[in-house]
Amino acid sequence: MPQAVSSSPPQIVGPPPVASGAGTAVPPPLPNSGSGHAMPPQGTTPPPLPVQGPPVIVAPVIVPGTDVGGAGAENPVPQAQAGVPDRAMVHQTESTRTYPCSSCGAQLVFDPVGQDLLCPSCGNRSAVAAPNVPVEARELGPAIAALRETQAQASGPQVTGEWEVKCQNCGGTTGFNGSLTATRCPYCATPIQRDDVHNAPARLPVDGVLPFQIGEKQARELVEKWVSKRWFAPSNFRKYRRIGAFSSLYTAYFTYDADTQSWYQGERGDDYQVRVGTDSDGEPIYETRTRWYPVAGEVANDFADLPVLANDNLNRNRIRALEPWPVEQARAYSPEFVAGHLCRTYDKDAEESFPEAQQRIESAIESTVRSDIGGDHQRIHQLNTNWNWLAYKHLLLPIWLLTVVYMDTTYQVYINGLTGQVSGDRPWSKVKIIAAILAVLAVILAVVLVYSKLHGHHTPAHPSGPAHSTVAPPRPTSHR
Repeated sequence: MPQAVSSSPPQIVGPPPVASGAGTAVPPPLPNSGSGHAMPPQGTTPPPLPVQGPPVIVAPVIVPGTDVGGAGAENPVPQAQAGVPDRAMVHQTESTRTYPCSSCGAQLVFDPVGQDLLCPSCGNRSAVAAPNVPVEARELGPAIAALRETQAQASGPQVTGEWEVKCQNCGGTTGFNGSLTATRCPYCATPIQRDDVHNAPARLPVDGVLPFQIGEKQARELVEKWVSKRWFAPSNFRKYRRIGAFSSLYTAYFTYDADTQSWYQGERGDDYQVRVGTDSDGEPIYETRTRWYPVAGEVANDFADLPVLANDNLNRNRIRALEPWPVEQARAYSPEFVAGHLCRTYDKDAEESFPEAQQRIESAIESTVRSDIGGDHQRIHQLNTNWNWLAYKHLLLPIWLLTVVYMDTTYQVYINGLTGQVSGDRPWSKVKIIAAILAVLAVILAVVLVYSKLHGHHTPAHPSGPAHSTVAPPRPTSHR
């Protein structure tokens, strides 16, 4: 999450106060970015941003003495823990792997509830062999440079179109569409993983994984609750168990860490009121005006684990609603966690995915600058940022996915496989909406009729209006 630290308060750039023998403190000058009017150079000029391309990386590696090389660096699957055997059966000819049960020969799957490998056939459980070690970030600049150099010399594995392999259990042909790296055989349902993608030299290796913690039973309860609250969804859509597909999927993410230093120049606006007259009742009339002051200053921001989805053909806004992700719980990647689940490698690498994170970072920096300026209004005329450090992690994050095709349109519901947060799309039933509108109109009409019956045709006992009385004139008196 971004953290903002203001290194110095904004300085008034106007005329200096009168003081004997003392100058005026001036903040570091702004680098000339080509827009606005830069302040004249004074003192040490901060390094400017590059005109185009990603931020310049000038910081050292995270852990001194540790190789955090790019795509060309070796990143083998973590070695098994002492005393815990690796259950994988690697098929060299097809570059795939499976996890057969040592008791009955059926296929093991990673169980989110037990956090181990479970055999659905005999109930046998096996501990995860990979050690639980933390995930280290990689410096983005060197990693991308190494990746591009490797890609110029050799092509990577096919992650577009369809890649076919032979199932080593039944001999049937299994297809991997696009960036899919783990699926099931369509004939015998054996979970199969491609073994030639995640650690390929011409690809960025997977650094870590957040294993599923929500099992299928709980995930179905969550989606059932979500669907049941969609009152205006068509009845057929609510029968998603029969017409929909429900699956567990590891999606590819890049999370970014950044340390930035920013210099700004702008104006601070303070509101004040001026009496401009009186109204017809003699009350004063005030007008709000703004007094502007030129300011300049410096702020520092620190960002940790900003997640960016690296897969295409998924609803990014819906998946964004699944945040936050507990990235701090990530552990070193092992194919064991993928056993029995679908998995995708990235469609966009760390450099291609960075603009989305950069937009969020720059928005946070601007908010920090406005807070640093203070006042009622702020104007930012010039803002230059130096990226002291920029790193990434390539992670696999778990999502339960419901896909329903209704009226030739695909609707998907996503569930965070760790927190249970649900986000999705659904169709709207025109019949239910019209029925609801008619029901509301009927209720309103009924209320009007009842009100009219009680008050509109009631005849009062006494006529309204001023009372009138007739007084007989006095009878004349006769005198004799």
